[in-house]
Amino acid sequence: MAKPELLVTPTCVEDILPLAEAGADAFVVGEQRYGLRLAGEFQKEDVKKAIELAHENGKKVYVAMNALFHNDKVAELPAYIRYLEEVQADAIIFGDPAVLMAARESAPNMKLHWSTETTGTNWYTCNYWGRKGAKRAVLAREINMDAIVEMKENAEVEIEVQVHGMMTMFQSKRSLLGNYYEYQGKAMEVENRNQEHNMFLHDKERANKYPIFEDENGTHIMSPNDICIIDELQEMIEAGVDSFKIEGILKSAEYILEVTKQYRKAIDLCVEDPDQYEDVKDELLSEIEEIQPPNRPLDTGFFFKETVY
Repeated sequence: MAKPELLVTPTCVEDILPLAEAGADAFVVGEQRYGLRLAGEFQKEDVKKAIELAHENGKKVYVAMNALFHNDKVAELPAYIRYLEEVQADAIIFGDPAVLMAARESAPNMKLHWSTETTGTNWYTCNYWGRKGAKRAVLAREINMDAIVEMKENAEVEIEVQVHGMMTMFQSKRSLLGNYYEYQGKAMEVENRNQEHNMFLHDKERANKYPIFEDENGTHIMSPNDICIIDELQEMIEAGVDSFKIEGILKSAEYILEVTKQYRKAIDLCVEDPDQYEDVKDELLSEIEEIQPPNRPLDTGFFFKETVY
């Protein structure tokens, strides 16, 4: 069996080397002007430095351009894509066809990963974008294991699946919190990644807290639990899923590093010694539970549920 790529979201340039040493194969970076829900803000020079460090260590860097673009930003896309080609980004993550069209004109050899986070629910759609030029499809978080395996069996493109971290539940282009504070006559600095300024929606009936943050792309409400299927990787590895993603939104660099180490161990064992993986997978899960924030329970997301929206 081939090993799937272990894809990680660093919080800053300084995370690249420790995560590479911990076993990450690739990184997602970007700036909020063009990318959605990033674990860290990477301006152009940061992107360049991250790529240099990653390539020196045999790793890849994918740059997020998966924001929802309006007319005012469309003219910027070709120049930014040309810059990413110049600094040798390994791929661009996109959802908006405007990025695809700009890349065709400005950097026709650039590898593209199609990602909308919600509409990658069948292999026909994955192949549609593949025939338009995408080399990878990022599957929706709301589909179960059987659907993932079936999509991989029929896909003409690489398949990426999130295996750890929080999921997006809602996004609005409006600055809902900022506008509310302004209405009250208060100033609110956007603190989308500051651990001391986290805000939540509290569902008292279900005892859930939904993290909420704002950035240039609006308001984002996240799931109350974190996905963790470190003990359920074998079926997807046997199916040939190409990439496993650890989502680091609103997590510390230390947490992301430790989770990366555990998934590296799990993937290697599952491929090289499946029997030993079976023996230790519960222990791997327990080790992640020990570092899990108390307000973020672990669950298996939709992997073993009927898909619901």
